[in-house]
Amino acid sequence: MREKTIAIIDLGSNSARMVVEKLKEDGTYQEIFRVKEDTRLSQGMGDSLMLQEEPIQRTLRVLTDYRERLTKFSVEAIYGITTAAVRTAKNQQDFLDRVYQAIGVRLRVLTGEEEAHYDFLGVLSSLPDEQSAVILDTGGASVELIPYHQKMAEAEVSLPFGAVNLSEKYHLADVISEKDIKNACQQIHADYEKLPFIKDNQDQPVILLGGANRSLAKMAEKKGWAKQHQTSLHGLFLSADRVEQVFSEISQMNRKEREHLAGLEKNRADIIISGLLPVLNLIRVLHSPKVIFSESGVREGLIFELIQKEFSHS
Repeated sequence: MREKTIAIIDLGSNSARMVVEKLKEDGTYQEIFRVKEDTRLSQGMGDSLMLQEEPIQRTLRVLTDYRERLTKFSVEAIYGITTAAVRTAKNQQDFLDRVYQAIGVRLRVLTGEEEAHYDFLGVLSSLPDEQSAVILDTGGASVELIPYHQKMAEAEVSLPFGAVNLSEKYHLADVISEKDIKNACQQIHADYEKLPFIKDNQDQPVILLGGANRSLAKMAEKKGWAKQHQTSLHGLFLSADRVEQVFSEISQMNRKEREHLAGLEKNRADIIISGLLPVLNLIRVLHSPKVIFSESGVREGLIFELIQKEFSHS
């Protein structure tokens, strides 16, 4: 059987990830290495939409470290992708040039629709039993939404808000006022209501991707609310009422208290409230009965596509 070893560098608005994967002719793949660092690339962009120097430097250090780690592996190709922060940045080209100078890899800037499409491919290949649902990927500076029926996507949409920029805009990092949460919810809810597929997807389950949603799964698991005898978070489900309950509890805490919360990474304490607002408002507007957690998303969708291209002529 033919095989090909590749690396994927996935630079998000909040974190940078790298995986080394062995792609196989039979359509399967094997993960050889994985690493993740929080870089907060979108920090401080605000309305100027300019990537700031400190987050850029932080990100370049991480990417340089990743490139050095790859010398231990015999990879045949390196694929670099990046999403919302770089997609919207006015100094995008300058940043991409600096990345290329640092690591010799040209990052492909995914459009919002491409990001949503890869999310869809990743979910479809890993949760085959879910025939119809609405996928929500919550990132640092965007959310992607994909309603699908009988494994056919109805739409692939990206909206320009996420855990980092919502936290900064609505002051959701430390002690949080009900007014600020209400204002953020009004904006998100209004943006959702404009989507034409919302009224046609009432009562659908929501499939969750992204770091904030993984944190939700871990916190629920620590409370004993999501124990379905599985070894990973993938495929776990949680009732919509439990999502509301988790949010209600953590929104009463300040940042210091959230830093010690079971299941929550300390460095997410300042963006977990904002990170859960997209799912909270989506289950409300759809009247969803439950959420389902997926650990497969953009990278797995890209891997699926690469396997198809690499071995389709076999």
